[in-house]
Amino acid sequence: MSRADLDQRYLAAAAIAREAGLLARRYYEDPKLRAIDYKGPQDHITAADGAVEKLIKQRLGEAFPSDDTFGEESGGHFGERVWVIDPIDGTANFGRDVAHWCVSIAYVEAGKIEIGAIYAPLTDELFMARRGGGATVNGRPMRASPQTDIRRSIVECGWSARRPMADYLRVIDRVVGAGGVFRRAGSGALGIAYVADGRAEGYCELHINSWDALAGIVMVTEAGGWVNDFLAGDGMSKGNAVLCTCPGLKDALVDLTGIR
Repeated sequence: MSRADLDQRYLAAAAIAREAGLLARRYYEDPKLRAIDYKGPQDHITAADGAVEKLIKQRLGEAFPSDDTFGEESGGHFGERVWVIDPIDGTANFGRDVAHWCVSIAYVEAGKIEIGAIYAPLTDELFMARRGGGATVNGRPMRASPQTDIRRSIVECGWSARRPMADYLRVIDRVVGAGGVFRRAGSGALGIAYVADGRAEGYCELHINSWDALAGIVMVTEAGGWVNDFLAGDGMSKGNAVLCTCPGLKDALVDLTGIR
């Protein structure tokens, strides 16, 4: 694909993420509209998830009819050129009036994440990245933390019911035992974006879906951080473990989490 084609997609991703985020915020501000339902145990959904995903897919289809789309709620097709969408990442927060949630959109071509867009409406922060083109938040360049000491670091440890709780607790125990501080804020996409912006030294999760992780992954690599090979095997369609870290803690966090 030509540079001009990718430029067009980058600008579209930014505009669509903002528009989708504003729609999500309208739902968020009405307690009746943000009411939670469940797809399964601790698997939350609201009316906003479907409405926002529908808007994103509609806008992408109008702009790039030959591209595939795959959304968390309505599925789709993982083709050679595909947009991977999480309409609201952090739905549990969203439904409970907790401000930590976002819209996440990634564009993947030939197995490489080319573009990532994450928009957090309540802080009006638009995180953007393009492979080989750097990463920004509201136009400001992002850089991973320069920290090299785990004892001065924050690592977000995401949780998924797809892995035993004992495995999750083991990772936390190792991180804390090494002197790190852990947190879990409830949005993998924002957690990874924060690593890109140096707000945390690492993000790990023993299993995360592609729609939660892809946009942030390209941000971390473009901001000078390190990410494991998330797309290895069936990572795109079935998810994988993820570790995103500042460069100075890569070896330590690989050892502590076991994610390579």
